[in-house]
Amino acid sequence: MPSLPCLPYLVRQRDRAPAVTERIEPDPSLPRVCVIGAGSSGLAAAKTLYLAGVPFDCFEMGTRVGGNWVLDNPNGQSACYETLEINTSTRRMAFSDFPMPREYPAYARHDQVAQYFERYVDHFGFRHTITFGTEVTAVRRADGATGDLSDPTPAGAPAWQVTTEGPDGSGTREYSAVLVANGHHWDARWPEPAYPGSFEGEQIHAHDYRGAAQLEGRDVVVVGSGNSALDIASVAAEVARSANLSQRRGQWVLPKFTLGIPSDEIAVPGWAPWALTRARLRIAASSATNVARYGLPAPQHAPGRSHPVQSEEIRGALRSGRLTPRPAIRRLTGDAVLFTDGTRAPADLIVWATGYKVTFPFLDRELLAAPENDLPLFHRTIHPDLPGLFFLGLLQPIGAVMPLAEAQAQWIVEILAGAYALPPEQEVRARMVADHERNARRFYASPRHTMEVDFDQYLVELARERRRGRRRAARRGSRT
Repeated sequence: MPSLPCLPYLVRQRDRAPAVTERIEPDPSLPRVCVIGAGSSGLAAAKTLYLAGVPFDCFEMGTRVGGNWVLDNPNGQSACYETLEINTSTRRMAFSDFPMPREYPAYARHDQVAQYFERYVDHFGFRHTITFGTEVTAVRRADGATGDLSDPTPAGAPAWQVTTEGPDGSGTREYSAVLVANGHHWDARWPEPAYPGSFEGEQIHAHDYRGAAQLEGRDVVVVGSGNSALDIASVAAEVARSANLSQRRGQWVLPKFTLGIPSDEIAVPGWAPWALTRARLRIAASSATNVARYGLPAPQHAPGRSHPVQSEEIRGALRSGRLTPRPAIRRLTGDAVLFTDGTRAPADLIVWATGYKVTFPFLDRELLAAPENDLPLFHRTIHPDLPGLFFLGLLQPIGAVMPLAEAQAQWIVEILAGAYALPPEQEVRARMVADHERNARRFYASPRHTMEVDFDQYLVELARERRRGRRRAARRGSRT
């Protein structure tokens, strides 16, 4: 297998952990926890809590695990479509103790990922902990909750009330901690303000796109520059009567393979400076033909200054002429779309691949909101004003979410068990501000970059913080 000597090949994964064959009983001395969602992050949380003996309930709106990776998920939240495949290689996407099957391709299909999650649940034997068909409708502070960040979840002291609705009716339970894993790719972001003019055809968001049948024989305009936009536009080029891709801002489109191996498996160590990761992304961008050569807008930022976009099909679609590149939209004109360069395209379907809003429908907006997707958190997990409320997977990594959510879950268990102690609140807030400012320097200003992290660097920094917290906890214990 070829390699690049200038960039170390860093994929580290343990062998598959033994299957759990006997039910693990929860430890009643530990705080009781609620997990919201059984997608990839919620499953990481549930499995970690279960193996640690932490008592918990996991509520899932649908009837299946896997969240966004389940096509037509009954929970109505999934944006999965028939050609969806992962943009991170299987070796880098898998949980640390449960590798994806060797027979999977380097970039697995959505159905393979969904099956992987099913196997993960059954292997570790925690399916019985998930309550399906149940929606969390409200999460509120419990009466008498102290809001003390230094001791956020004392056993026997409920901090949160969780209201659910399901087949057995609604009910409210109290928990010492709530783990929010409801995902951030379900609340569609439409253009605001709306483009001027009127449109007589159909408009859908990429969240509601499922496959080629929706595009076949249509005059299609896809709007957006992310991974979903390129995937949908590439399919439209094959089946639509006419296919157009409109972009307001150009992006560097990176290859999925470098010298025959998955590009993300050529990794930079997490302890290395960000400049090396940026250099890796620039090398990847320079190794592929810039899509601006085929008429899409030229990127106004350097490679590494935006979330990576990957596609193996888009260049062929543009080069063949089946997909017409377009600049931003000026206005809608009934049965056509007028663009800023004065050109016009007939259209009876517009697909808005314009991203998502970060929202928490079960939380009062006065308690917590993320305007323009901006929600600073301590290591993307803890809000200092909301002790006992934890967030999993609420990040946009240069890499995969699953291993990061797994690390977050392991950290949370340490907090719940008293094995980890947070730094003083003033330090927590100062480090949140510093991380937020560092992120703003690395990426151009956009709602898509407010939660951006580097995969390897995040894992290294969180591991370092966990070691520090364990030492703080040990010192506090020695003084009692």
